[in-house]
Amino acid sequence: MGISHLSTGAGVGHDTTITPTYGAGATAGRLGVLQVTTGHPDDAVPSTPSGWTRAGTFSGGGGTFADGTGPRRLTWFVRVLTGGDANPTTSIPAATGSVISGRIWVLDRSAGTGWLWAASFGEDTSSGTAFSAACIDTVTWRPGDFAVLGYAAPNTSAGVSAHTITASGVVFGSATESGDGGQPSGYGVRNAQAYCSVSSGAAAQPPTVAATLAAASTGVAGVLRLREDTPKGAITVTEQSVFPPRNQIVVSELLAGDVATASLYRNVGSNRTELRGAIGIDATGQTAVVRVDGEQPFGVPVTYTARLVDSLGDESEVTSAPITSIVDADVISDAVRGVGAPVTLQTYPEKQRNRDASAFNVGGRMVVVSRRRSGPSGQMTLRTLTDEAGDALNATLDDATEGIVLIRKATHMPRLDGHYAVPQDSEQPRWFDEITFWSLDVVKVEAWPDVLEAAGFTLEDLAANFTTLQDLADAFTPGNLLDIAIYDFGG
Repeated sequence: MGISHLSTGAGVGHDTTITPTYGAGATAGRLGVLQVTTGHPDDAVPSTPSGWTRAGTFSGGGGTFADGTGPRRLTWFVRVLTGGDANPTTSIPAATGSVISGRIWVLDRSAGTGWLWAASFGEDTSSGTAFSAACIDTVTWRPGDFAVLGYAAPNTSAGVSAHTITASGVVFGSATESGDGGQPSGYGVRNAQAYCSVSSGAAAQPPTVAATLAAASTGVAGVLRLREDTPKGAITVTEQSVFPPRNQIVVSELLAGDVATASLYRNVGSNRTELRGAIGIDATGQTAVVRVDGEQPFGVPVTYTARLVDSLGDESEVTSAPITSIVDADVISDAVRGVGAPVTLQTYPEKQRNRDASAFNVGGRMVVVSRRRSGPSGQMTLRTLTDEAGDALNATLDDATEGIVLIRKATHMPRLDGHYAVPQDSEQPRWFDEITFWSLDVVKVEAWPDVLEAAGFTLEDLAANFTTLQDLADAFTPGNLLDIAIYDFGG
């Protein structure tokens, strides 16, 4: 179980450019880790190979760059393999004494949906054989985490052994060396690697990486922490049986993921929008988080993403399957109150905009001082087809939250869909049928404040469906409060 080391490719070195090769097992889904050590008078950072990601880089060791002494740089690149991957090439500029060396690890995982990584580095500026580098950046640790230990030293004879890593509150297993060699090109560099796993303990701490050297040297060291990307929760979305349609989002399994905060987002195409009242939710000790979205566009697929942060600050995202809300009319609604009306939009207002401005005649030259242009406003006409729809529109407009309504086409139209204030409206019923024509003065505005959540089912819905508390208990036994919270009382 967990992450395992499969192979270490051959170490390669040069004064400017290397193309390391993969070891065995470089198949799709596994992780390639390219460790590169360099030395350069300008402290150059090695180029990132095509298709790889630089996970971290650090230079140190003190002194002046020279043959066998001075600063050296340690860099890690990572790549999730796809199968048949080309050998990577990385380089530094040519210069007096320049040197570069590297090798590739191939790692496998037994669980999760991907890979997570974090790096931290430190230096030892005191030349000796007892090497110890206190790393600078804090890293989160959990049992099962895989630690890649890397070392870069200017003395090519400083073979590395007795690799260790320590961090307060964390117990690491014994380290296994997987590569160690000196590269004599230029002014030389030693490149060594080892690995181990976290046995127990969970903490956010900067580690210390140490080793014993065969010859006195300064240098840098670091740790690349790897973790299986296992979602910290699960997300499901269902459409509630009400009008206007609204979606209920349930993020569950939070205790197992040690989730401390949750934030929910709506995704339409490549656009991500914060969900109302659902950013930075305190989920400590909670099994699930439930929110309602009453502002989703109609007629297009929508997904929801939960960004989950655990007690150590590590993040994970889970995304729902797509859901499409279908309606047979345009809709004017108030998501905060959970009400709305089916309408047919006839004409969209001309987008009139204005700005406060003053003109001054200064010595015969006109100077205009103005503010920012306003949002669009105008007059919109529409009709309701039944008395029930007309009554619903009146009810929506009567007590619109902060005087704002949401207008949406039956099929999402980005240039029209949005939030509007309605300072004035008029209606003209026809005497021979139920159709009513409406004229609305509208002003495009921002949505309701985020602290106002979209309405879901309430205690009123409970009262309408159950006569006594015993009736409620009978209906949800076995069950719990979450079952009640996510029940569709409109069905």
